[in-house]
Amino acid sequence: MLPEELIREVKRLEIYARRRVDDLFAGEYHAAFRGQGIEFAEVREYEPGDDVRSIDWNVTARAGRPFIKRFIEERRLTVLLCLDTSASHAFGTISKSKARVAAEVASVLAMVATRSNDRVGLITFADAVKLFVPPRKGRTHLLRVIRECLDTSATGGGAGLSEAMDLVRTVVRQHAIVFLLSDFLFDPQREAAVLGALRMASHRHEVVGVRISDPRELELPPIGLVKMVDPETRRTVLVDTGSRATRQRFQQAAAQQRQVVDRLFRAARSDLIDVSTAKPFGTDLLRYFRARERRR
Repeated sequence: MLPEELIREVKRLEIYARRRVDDLFAGEYHAAFRGQGIEFAEVREYEPGDDVRSIDWNVTARAGRPFIKRFIEERRLTVLLCLDTSASHAFGTISKSKARVAAEVASVLAMVATRSNDRVGLITFADAVKLFVPPRKGRTHLLRVIRECLDTSATGGGAGLSEAMDLVRTVVRQHAIVFLLSDFLFDPQREAAVLGALRMASHRHEVVGVRISDPRELELPPIGLVKMVDPETRRTVLVDTGSRATRQRFQQAAAQQRQVVDRLFRAARSDLIDVSTAKPFGTDLLRYFRARERRR
């Protein structure tokens, strides 16, 4: 993407993210992700209905009438976006690729965090970590995060997931909300490594997976012989999608792969959000924010 095109696309995506935030997420994110403590705000006179446990007995004794201490939430949250840019994300059969949907989700999350005055950082990875943008605040920083989410060519495999989680654990010292955006189409032999990386990162941070998929990765249409190319290994195979047995085997393998990812996130005690290229993702994020708020 040329620099002029990238600038225009960043502006378009910023406007898109702002609209999604204004339409859907006003207050939802703030309620779902609260700060890590509270700080003193003021002492004021007691009013009927106030919690008696908040009474400041020293001030009350001096004044001769009840006063309470009021505290406010101390947010100072850090949000870290870990964006998988491996070659499999170039795939998309509806209107957008998985890479584009991932960039939009990341931009909306960055926007809503910035609106809440939280710090936002970014890690992009494929075979290895490609970029680390340290968490900061402000619109200028937000635009850089959006630009980097867009200016990432889908190349290589996703083996850098473990390295990205290691970077989160070792470099980001302050407690963070880590959104891991990926299709999680990794080699089954890497299952133990992925679980270990998720667990280690989850010890210090809250890891939330955002699984991005396309309908054709879950079920094949019966259209006859199709040449399929693995975007990461470039391996080519001819598949007879007209065969019911072939379609069933494909569907079963896809379901098993998703079950593996579900199990890994449960084992790491981390949340997992499902997003599809086939429909708007706003309701998926909103549903998660509200479910998380209910748990809290």
